[in-house]
Amino acid sequence: MVPVFRFAPSPNGQLHLGHALSALINFESARKTGGRFLLRIEDIDQSRARAHLIEQILDDLAWLGLKWETPVLKQSTRFDQYIAAITKLSELNLTYKAHKTRKQISRFVSEYENKNNRLWPRDPDGAPFYPRYEDEPDTASFSIRLDMAQALNNTPDLGWYETGSGPDSQSGEIIAQPHLWSDVVIGRKDCATSYHLSVVLDDALQGITNIVRGADLFWSTSVHRLLQHLLNLPEPTYHHHRLITDTSGYKLSKSLLSKSISNLRKEGCSPDDIRDMCGFCDHDLVLVSQRPAQTAKS
Repeated sequence: MVPVFRFAPSPNGQLHLGHALSALINFESARKTGGRFLLRIEDIDQSRARAHLIEQILDDLAWLGLKWETPVLKQSTRFDQYIAAITKLSELNLTYKAHKTRKQISRFVSEYENKNNRLWPRDPDGAPFYPRYEDEPDTASFSIRLDMAQALNNTPDLGWYETGSGPDSQSGEIIAQPHLWSDVVIGRKDCATSYHLSVVLDDALQGITNIVRGADLFWSTSVHRLLQHLLNLPEPTYHHHRLITDTSGYKLSKSLLSKSISNLRKEGCSPDDIRDMCGFCDHDLVLVSQRPAQTAKS
């Protein structure tokens, strides 16, 4: 099987060194393994996506020396497919409408914790579990959430093969733990889908065999494996790479206004300089294309 890698940025800000590292690992891994490298623009958030940022992303990546297959897939062209997937899950009674706003959830959690002197449960990413049965308002605005308890009913044990290094240097066969997550959003209030849903559908559509992304998404893989199972999608191999952090130890991000590739270019940096600043080396490459045969699942 020819390995297929991808890089999937969101055009709601400029690329920084963390993006450059991920793009370079995917591109060079595809090149070293004789695989394919695809680019996807994750622009489901139409309120923040900007056309000029898409052009800047493409320009920065080309300047770094990356080449990709065309046409480039844009998630904004696939809302019908996302809605169809949600409809399928709803017909299986695996979803429900969630009306509470973030502010209402935060207020409920705060009141609960103050009253009971104990913490309300939270996802691995720190978000509080959705208080589904607590004074649910009936409003015109709602998100669609996956009913985790129902989804896990009659679901076999799931896992994935990790060629990277997750928390505590986890690699090899990883046991998925979707039960650690709340009823995750699969259809946002402001658009027809969510990251969790769209990413698994698009990776399946593009035939991605090797998903290479930052270690901050390691725990999300449990949710993605569950959605792949429920929607009968293929299981890729995963690789969660190291993150680049600032001097305070925080990962680089658009929200923190981390210095962009575009600005570094204006300051006179070369593509080789960017590779050096990322610490990119052959050790970062993904040369294991799939789960070894002796540990492959039947």
